[in-house]
Amino acid sequence: MVERTSKFLLIVAVSVCFMLILYQYVGPGLSLGSPSGRSYSEELDLFPTPDPHYVKKYYFPVRELERELAFDMKGEDVIVFLHIQKTGGTTFGRHLVQNVRLEVPCDCRPGQKKCTCYRPNRRETWLFSRFSTGWS
Repeated sequence: MVERTSKFLLIVAVSVCFMLILYQYVGPGLSLGSPSGRSYSEELDLFPTPDPHYVKKYYFPVRELERELAFDMKGEDVIVFLHIQKTGGTTFGRHLVQNVRLEVPCDCRPGQKKCTCYRPNRRETWLFSRFSTGWS
């Protein structure tokens, strides 16, 4: 009888711990029990007060950050993507050749890491990257 009770208490304790952990991960995204009726994401300050000891090293004007460049794929324009390790470059380079919606999408063959990215109506490459030209 004592063994059966201890197993039951163990199962209850493990279930309570699991529910607490689950609430920690799922709860902040929900508006459960929020006294103001607003969710956690609405209360989050997107631009917190900066550290007074922080010194800006680089200044990027807004007009430079929001600048739009015209890329003419049918003309002579070329994109050269330089892969820098440990910066998400592999994922970004793969998205350039596989997921960008183009008039003529890149041709990626199964089993090969290299994709051919030709211009419309010409057999010239518009993208030079690790996934479009392969390793040198």
